[in-house]
Amino acid sequence: MIPWLDPTKAPYFPDTRKALDEPSGLLAAGGKLSIDWLLVAYRQGIFPWFSHNEPILWWSPAPRVVLLPENFHQSKNLIKLSRQNRYQLTHNQDFKAVIEKCAAPRDNQADTWIVDEMIDAYLAMHQAGLAHSWECWNHDNELVGGLYGISLGKVFFGESMFSLETSTSKLCLKYLVDSGAYRLIDCQLPTEHLTSLGATEMDRHEFESMLNKLTG
Repeated sequence: MIPWLDPTKAPYFPDTRKALDEPSGLLAAGGKLSIDWLLVAYRQGIFPWFSHNEPILWWSPAPRVVLLPENFHQSKNLIKLSRQNRYQLTHNQDFKAVIEKCAAPRDNQADTWIVDEMIDAYLAMHQAGLAHSWECWNHDNELVGGLYGISLGKVFFGESMFSLETSTSKLCLKYLVDSGAYRLIDCQLPTEHLTSLGATEMDRHEFESMLNKLTG
């Protein structure tokens, strides 16, 4: 059994080493999606992830999938695309549109974990200057790619990304990496897509040690 967090009390999470092996990383349920709860969670490497008709579930998987900016792999096609004048890249131009497009149904998904409560919570984090988006626009001023996440110090906690045209989310990630603002990008869970971009696994101790040093 996992502990139930009381939303009427100050934010508090169990030791991340108590996270379950199956399902991998599940740590606790309950609590709130308020700014204070989210800040306490992310500073400890904990994030919310749940579906419709579920309570708030908090996760801390190990090993953790991360991208070190110096290891970001840019394919020849991505480098070529970035040098062309096909898209405009922006930062925090339309956070709401990015998170809504990330939440939209996808061909390989029956449901989304970016439920309405999550959208409201991250919009509040954005308004507080803690959540950021990167956008990719085509020449018709249509939003065709983007990503969003939480920024604390030199760490960017990536939440989701989308592409409506080939490699547009990768262009946004390149823009984020090239900004030089971050020394660690948290990718949370492994995917072939992230691995192709240079993401690797990091053990819990090293990951949390980096968080302590870099989140400020």
